[in-house]
Amino acid sequence: MSPKESIGLQTVLDAVYNGITACDTEGRIILLNRAAALVAGTTREEALGRRVEHVFPDTGLPEILKTRENRPHQKLKIRDRTFLSNRSPIFGKEGRLLGAIGIFQDISELEKVLSELKREKELTKELQDIIESSYDGIWITDGKGYTLHINSSYERISGLKKEEVLGRHMQELVDEGYFSDSVTLHVLKKKERVTIMHEIRRTAKRVLITGNPIFNEQGEIVRVVTNVRDITELLKLKQELEEKEKEAARYQNELAQLRAGLVEKDLVAESQQMRQVYDLAAWVGQVDSTVLILGESGVGKEVVARVIVRASKRQDEAFIKVNCGAIPENLLESELFGYEKGSFTGADRKGKPGMFELAHQGTLLLDEVAEIPLYLQVKLLRAIQEQEIMRVGGTKPVKLDVRLIVSTNKDLDALVKSGKFREDLYYRLNVIPIVVPPLRERPEDVPPLMEFFLCKYNNRYNLQKSIRPEVVERLLHYDWPGNVRELQNIVERMVVLAREQEIGLHNLPLQIKPKEEKRFHVEVSEVVPLKDALFQVEKKLIIKAIQKYGTTRRAAEALGVDQSTVVRKFQRIRQNGI
Repeated sequence: MSPKESIGLQTVLDAVYNGITACDTEGRIILLNRAAALVAGTTREEALGRRVEHVFPDTGLPEILKTRENRPHQKLKIRDRTFLSNRSPIFGKEGRLLGAIGIFQDISELEKVLSELKREKELTKELQDIIESSYDGIWITDGKGYTLHINSSYERISGLKKEEVLGRHMQELVDEGYFSDSVTLHVLKKKERVTIMHEIRRTAKRVLITGNPIFNEQGEIVRVVTNVRDITELLKLKQELEEKEKEAARYQNELAQLRAGLVEKDLVAESQQMRQVYDLAAWVGQVDSTVLILGESGVGKEVVARVIVRASKRQDEAFIKVNCGAIPENLLESELFGYEKGSFTGADRKGKPGMFELAHQGTLLLDEVAEIPLYLQVKLLRAIQEQEIMRVGGTKPVKLDVRLIVSTNKDLDALVKSGKFREDLYYRLNVIPIVVPPLRERPEDVPPLMEFFLCKYNNRYNLQKSIRPEVVERLLHYDWPGNVRELQNIVERMVVLAREQEIGLHNLPLQIKPKEEKRFHVEVSEVVPLKDALFQVEKKLIIKAIQKYGTTRRAAEALGVDQSTVVRKFQRIRQNGI
């Protein structure tokens, strides 16, 4: 080969981007282009003739000389850079080994790009796994509203499949009835986060949908990520929680009633009315609101007050009872609010606390509150509003913590209208009214009350009296103007005065007499057809019976006919005009 040709070949080799080097059979470099010299960190002149492992320690060409095998497409690390190598033995005529040649392509940058690409793929897969593992449904669109991805949770919640919606525009899905509304479209319009409640038609699930826009550096929406949370179970749990709270409240109420019942062994309530009264009393006992107990004299208002106290957190504190009607008017103020020493003639020299102070942290019952004079009602109102009182003759208010219960047998509303009771005080007292019905309206309570009082007085007087059934029957039809107190007195009287072991009708007080049978009287003023006369009589009887007994069933019992007869005839009366 001529020098001119050698220079030409070397020039060509130097123009090649890949490194090329060759060695003879002794491993000495006989060929080296510029790219290979740069990798070796030397010049061609310095490298030629040197052993290849001294210039390129990691080329592996000495190994090719030994094995005489091609080694194509192998990665090598040379001076901290990565190369893709093709190494081959050089054979001459007759297959004689002349040396080895290696071509080395620097792929370090490509390796870096491949590594970054691999990392991006891993991150993409990790993100997809995260999206897929979400229990909430996720729907992703591009910045124009075309669907890019939905996870399997959304398929579960909505009943839709990916193939139904991928690549489709949200407006198109709305128009075709897949959804009644799209949060994605709202996000694209408002360019902000949007949350809506929605019911999915296919699965009848209630969902909470939140769409979030993702912006690029130019402030344009490039993605809309929508989170869909199935709140059907949450709503169900909320409903169950509310039911549990109601159940807990019921148990708490029952507990309060049991606690009140265990302490108040003298509670007797067979009628539904009184059961409701005691139930309400036990319930309101758990709070500190003012309670107004209304009812006729002797119905048992104080017993209701005791139920309230025993069901309250103040049950172990003082329970002070004041009968406002039994205290002289000129002494009532000092009894309620106390007085300082020397306040008036005859006063204790040390002063005296009033009932309010004695009830501090406990409960104060003001019975017959309607008897408090008007001038004193102002002071009572202040005590309730400010939770403090001023002693008679005092100059400093006394702060108190008192739960107030008041009772009366008067019509406070009528007293307010007549100006005998302050309206502002009435509204302060009438926070929680409890009306105790008279005994005549709850005859079911008469027999158990009689039994209760009989046991009480038998034990007190060491007796073993009993009451005959006809006595109970007679008392069931008595009007009881004195209510429970009158019943108690009558039972005690009969137990004490009866000479026999069994108490009979002859032991009843004189005022309790059997009711005279009412005579039926029909006045005929003129002759009319018998059919019309019978209709008028039936009309009056049926209307009167319904007005008196309240229901067609009880009216039918009183008239001695079937309930269906009363209903049919009453409908006819209404059709003809009552």
